[in-house]
Amino acid sequence: MSTTHVPFVDLASQHAEVAAEVEAGIAAVFAKTAFVDGPAVADFEQQYAEFVGVDHCIGVGNGTDALELALRAAGVRAGGEVVMPANTFIATAEAASRIGAVPVPVDVDDARLLLDPDAVEAAITPRTQAVAAVHLFGQLAPVARLAEVCDAHGIPLVEDAAQSQGARLDGRGSGGLGRVGATSFYPGKNLGAAGDAGAVTTDDTTIAAEVRRLRNHGSSTRYVHDVIGMNSRLDTIQAVYLRAKLDRLEKWNELRVRAAARYDALLADVPGVRRPLLGADGTHVWHLYVVRVADRDAVLAELARAGVGAGIHYPYPVHLTGAYRHLGLGPGTAPVAEAAAGEILSLPMHPHLTEAMQDRVVEVLAAATAKRGQS
Repeated sequence: MSTTHVPFVDLASQHAEVAAEVEAGIAAVFAKTAFVDGPAVADFEQQYAEFVGVDHCIGVGNGTDALELALRAAGVRAGGEVVMPANTFIATAEAASRIGAVPVPVDVDDARLLLDPDAVEAAITPRTQAVAAVHLFGQLAPVARLAEVCDAHGIPLVEDAAQSQGARLDGRGSGGLGRVGATSFYPGKNLGAAGDAGAVTTDDTTIAAEVRRLRNHGSSTRYVHDVIGMNSRLDTIQAVYLRAKLDRLEKWNELRVRAAARYDALLADVPGVRRPLLGADGTHVWHLYVVRVADRDAVLAELARAGVGAGIHYPYPVHLTGAYRHLGLGPGTAPVAEAAAGEILSLPMHPHLTEAMQDRVVEVLAAATAKRGQS
């Protein structure tokens, strides 16, 4: 692939590694006609539970459903509040809203842009029913401190682990550090499906049983429906694809770690580029490599003109989106998250990123930021 064009992600190279295995797995599914909740789904659920280090993995249709089901099973109800970071994908808030609960976006720390435990504690009220900790960009939120806050108030810590498959703390994986975790296997994730897919992970047998019931039309016995659920089962074909990729996830994450270290070295002396900061708590699996620059939109446009794929995760804090205008939380609600939203820039990051590609990214980025500095 030419280094004059650097893709933000490279799903084709990932697929090439697993194509033969996936083809054989799909053929087996059709041979057995095990299209819904077949052996392939059970196998993936078991293997992913072992990967995370939990007793239960329940595959579902997508990451948003996973979040909603995790919150519902953890006790979130209509009218309750769910505290979460302001700088998250809207699905974190949307999952709470779909229950009838109220998202409460709070600020993050300036160093790593992760949920600030002090801000969480200040936001807890008698209506708070959960805290949603988002492991942003592939780095774990400060779960030990957040767990202390949650335990002190008797509320569950729910992990949004969509960007952090493989991140670990003291031997436990992302999705196994709170009461319950939810993850997305959207294609661009570290562990990505060939479409939409998600999962809920937990050690809590009661929560696991409730998620299984809710994802299956509120039924644990056929045609017996005690609660209103949804139809959100992990597709068997996606389970085959995910199982093949799971065997390679550790290697792919290590390649991301190496690429991030090389970015750090290449950008160390580039003026005007603020590199991501690593915390001491747990590993980082570099779903995204996010720098901060002034005049970000102009820099992004220059990268695009030069054929360098880049992105923004995310350009608007939750409370400043049109969907959540009704919360009545204007600018100044989360000053760190709001300021960062105008500076963050996600550089190309994937397991098949070559050194030549990285050299090109840094060359173009350095030229773009130098131009801004001279203007």
